Amino acid sequence: MTTNAELLSRHRAVLPNWLALYYDPPISFDRGQGRHVYDVEGNCYLDFFGGILTTSLGYDIPEITKAVQEQAPKTFHTSTLYLSESMIELAELISELSGIPDAKVFFTTSGTEANDAALMLATVARRSNQILALRNSYHGRSFTTIAITAQRSWSPTSVSGMSVNYVHGGYRLRSPFRHLDDEAYTDACVDDLNQVFDMMTSGDVAAMIAEPIQGVGGFATPPDGFFAPIKKELENRGVLFISDEVQTGWGRTGQHFWGYQAHGITPDILTFAKGVGNGLSLGGVIAGAELMDSLPGNSISTFGGNPMSSVGALATIRYMLEHDIQGHALRMGERLVGHLQPAVEASDVVVELRGRGLMLAIETVQPGTIEPNGDAAGRIMEQARAAGLLVGKGGLYGNVIRIAPPMTVTEAEIDEAGTTLAGIIERLG
Repeated sequence: MTTNAELLSRHRAVLPNWLALYYDPPISFDRGQGRHVYDVEGNCYLDFFGGILTTSLGYDIPEITKAVQEQAPKTFHTSTLYLSESMIELAELISELSGIPDAKVFFTTSGTEANDAALMLATVARRSNQILALRNSYHGRSFTTIAITAQRSWSPTSVSGMSVNYVHGGYRLRSPFRHLDDEAYTDACVDDLNQVFDMMTSGDVAAMIAEPIQGVGGFATPPDGFFAPIKKELENRGVLFISDEVQTGWGRTGQHFWGYQAHGITPDILTFAKGVGNGLSLGGVIAGAELMDSLPGNSISTFGGNPMSSVGALATIRYMLEHDIQGHALRMGERLVGHLQPAVEASDVVVELRGRGLMLAIETVQPGTIEPNGDAAGRIMEQARAAGLLVGKGGLYGNVIRIAPPMTVTEAEIDEAGTTLAGIIERLG
């Protein structure tokens, strides 16, 4: 039997040192069923992070497995140089669900690539390399998307062809405006946006890109309606708004199918990935036909929208719609909050429980302060793993526990995870 320790030794020999690994020692999944995974040594875990919100419905979902199995003997790959019925059908479904009028879809293989393509669309359309992003943002690991990521630990280089300025956004806990109520907080951030326009740009900004809830940033969640006055200011200046829905899409927040819908706006460009294929490699960009078609020159997507990913995504989305996964995410999220909120309120180490639906986070601090406490977050992760529960970690200072189970999670599994996490929080103090 292969062991986790053997795989770690081989991993370190041939893969980059900068590839992050969870847990000490790290674990390797062998198989999964429902919301549970089994490592190569046979240990079973309840998975409440789903491959960074990518295994959106769980493991070995029969409808998705069947669709992929039926496609496998036909063809894995054709490229966009040829017509593909499954890709066309998927684009038709996604464009209808997007809420963007007269929408067209370009498929990629990841969220990073989707955001790259969105920036290309915006900068070409506006003939400008100036971009606005939010503080505490994360948009990918490519050369371009690193430039719009406002987290030092995820930014290995400052070199970029983009001119980027960052404005205040949803990470309220560490904002100078944190003591204001929702309306005043939003007004202060809009004022900051206008100052950035007037003081730090040459005026012809191409776009603002924003995550409705910041993913890697620790599920930082702005007030509902926050982006409405921001979008109005952008429209007044002819600036495009890109909604990065890589983590907030497909009903994850419970209240809405897309994160942007909590703000009463429609983005000019929307990007997606992760949960769309329940683990299959797929992402994409959605924009109105005029904007999407404005890109000059030829282009293709070698792997984006390939037949295997497309049929898997079609099966995933149809399952979501037929089983009201969005409504289920709302109900299960509320149930999990019911377990966690009393422990959080009684804790000196956990300062905040935040998020929407099945996209929840707790932030750990030094008692009596808001100073980050990454050690406490690490202890929560390791104690949860020891109890058979897997969660994620993130936040600007690595002090946020991210909780995002597959959206088919059951009441019993919510109760199990909630009881485990609440107990760990109580023992932390």
